[in-house]
Amino acid sequence: MSQTVTQNLRSTAIETAYDVELRNVFKVFNGDAAVRGVDLSIRRGEFFSILGPSGCGKTTTLRLIAGFEMPSSGEVLIRGQLMTHVPPYRRPVNTVFQSYALFSHLNAWDNIAFGLRIKKQPKAEIEDRVREALRLVKMESLATRFPGQLSGGQQQRVALARALVNHPAVVLLDEPLGALDLKLRKEMQAELTTLHRELGLTFIMVTHDQEEALSLSDRIAVMNQGQVEQIDTPNRIYEQPLTPFVAEFIGDTNLLHGKIEGFHPTTLWVTTANGLKMTVTLPELTTPPTSGQVMVSVRPEKIRLSLSPPTGQVNWFEGRLQSVMYLGTHVHYLIELQSGDRLTVMQPNASSTLPGPQTPIYVYWAFGDCLALPA
Repeated sequence: MSQTVTQNLRSTAIETAYDVELRNVFKVFNGDAAVRGVDLSIRRGEFFSILGPSGCGKTTTLRLIAGFEMPSSGEVLIRGQLMTHVPPYRRPVNTVFQSYALFSHLNAWDNIAFGLRIKKQPKAEIEDRVREALRLVKMESLATRFPGQLSGGQQQRVALARALVNHPAVVLLDEPLGALDLKLRKEMQAELTTLHRELGLTFIMVTHDQEEALSLSDRIAVMNQGQVEQIDTPNRIYEQPLTPFVAEFIGDTNLLHGKIEGFHPTTLWVTTANGLKMTVTLPELTTPPTSGQVMVSVRPEKIRLSLSPPTGQVNWFEGRLQSVMYLGTHVHYLIELQSGDRLTVMQPNASSTLPGPQTPIYVYWAFGDCLALPA
């Protein structure tokens, strides 16, 4: 059976542009749906991230691809081959876990070679492949060390090498950098990007870290309560969110609840309950509403500040500075407008002199820098 599965995988590999497909997949645990109607098509060679808060279903989705869970309904395909009856060890995927899952009694070399030995690969081939995997993750000099003698970043590299040594079609990354400190996480992000580019393999990463997903991914699926809210490139996910959840989860944003007072195919005129009147753009591919309630999203870094009334601006409002938080490269401001609405503003640290609390101040932004989203 395994030989047939392998032959089918090879024969379909040239027939589809997708390495992984999920078609209307549900996964139910004790009557509760952890994954609800998920559709994904992940292209060959893509770095694809599944992003969302704890409990949103992202890890369950990864486990469905790996074969550690079976879907309650729907289909999982890898390179065009239906995976319904294919166990995890027969699937052309390998998983890198957050905990690394290394064998403490084996050194780095033997951890990497373990899977090949189980498959009874020839000794010479095992040595060649382990040596190449160690070279890829820059761990050749530490091959004889045991996990307890390695740092967190070094253990992560061994776990990556153990996945790569099997020549998988798809590498699954389950919160791969979550156990590392900030500096090391940044270094490993750069190494993952380089490794992905060199190998040309499909990487699928699960993470709750927005910055990590934005910096590494070709495309991102944002999940919420078991469903995919949006799939797009990092730039479009951030600049053109389709729902308030995506806007708020990806980075920071100001959300203002308002009523539509007028419309144009690409523009709305919105008034909040406190009387704030705004000119707002609609996200692309969104059917323009003509009436009703919307949420207006404006990113903190899109808002500008002025000590005098700005000229030539559509959206500008008077307020008072409530607090200033110095963050080194940036400064975080909290502004209370005369309407009573509160806005957070993030600006580059370009001045050594900062205004103090209770300073009268004006905020303004271009109408193209705010979006109307479903309420």
